[in-house]
Amino acid sequence: MRSNSKPQSPAQSSVNIKLILISAFFLLFLLLVFSTTSSTRQQQEPSPSSSISESHIANSTTACPSLPLTPSCTKAPPSLANALIHYATTNITPQQTFKEISVSARVLEKKAPCNFLVFGLGHDSLMWAALNHGGRTVFLEEDKAWIEQVKQKLAGLESYHVEYDTKVHQADALLETGMKEECKVVSDPRSSDCELALKGFPSEIYEIEWDLIMVDAPTGFHDDAPGRMNAIYTAGLIARNRAEGETDVFVHDVNRVVEDKFSKAFLCEGYLREQQGLLRHFTIPSHRARSGRPFCP
Repeated sequence: MRSNSKPQSPAQSSVNIKLILISAFFLLFLLLVFSTTSSTRQQQEPSPSSSISESHIANSTTACPSLPLTPSCTKAPPSLANALIHYATTNITPQQTFKEISVSARVLEKKAPCNFLVFGLGHDSLMWAALNHGGRTVFLEEDKAWIEQVKQKLAGLESYHVEYDTKVHQADALLETGMKEECKVVSDPRSSDCELALKGFPSEIYEIEWDLIMVDAPTGFHDDAPGRMNAIYTAGLIARNRAEGETDVFVHDVNRVVEDKFSKAFLCEGYLREQQGLLRHFTIPSHRARSGRPFCP
């Protein structure tokens, strides 16, 4: 999610993306303020019999000063405030384009607050956490030094160090492995017999039912780098293994061979909902809720 990002075109300049992000967060804040104020007005209509002294006492005990006809004030949620400050004061912007980000943002708008699992810790991580305000957003990252660097600036992000044993040059052999019957069996990845299943994550990663999963790591930008083969397969297995409902899974950099082939094979073209730029969006239903469902439709 960092060094493997492609240079942006002039139409996708960092300045434009920064302005878009700041505007989006500001509009979200205004929406929160408006909805809270409207609700409070309906619940606290002034009584005609209230005396001047009673009104004065009520106003003097209000937690924060208010304008006329506004009985209370609303603070920006910490995740939103931190995101506004961060993106307003940095020249570094998320690697995904506005159109790509919008795909995931539309799903978050419907599902948040929810459980959101992200493979990778990058410059867009604070944005994802803010868009999922009130939910749980967890980041899995293979670079320990990068985790420490991010924690120094953004201590509130929940991230875990993970390791990937396979390299990009092993992709063809792993794709063939994934076609075996044991890789079509839906189970907790920790008990799977498939070589592609990742089993070394913290236990809660397997125990939480994730509403969204974003695969934007590991790096996978050269043959000897850790590839996303196992991450894509495991994301699909976690989605299928939930008790009920469905999981939205996103894969970035699908212009690359591994992301293209493995997302089609293990997240399934039949579950593909949308592709925007280098991002694919799949919606995978629970396979435990209906026995006999094929691995791919």
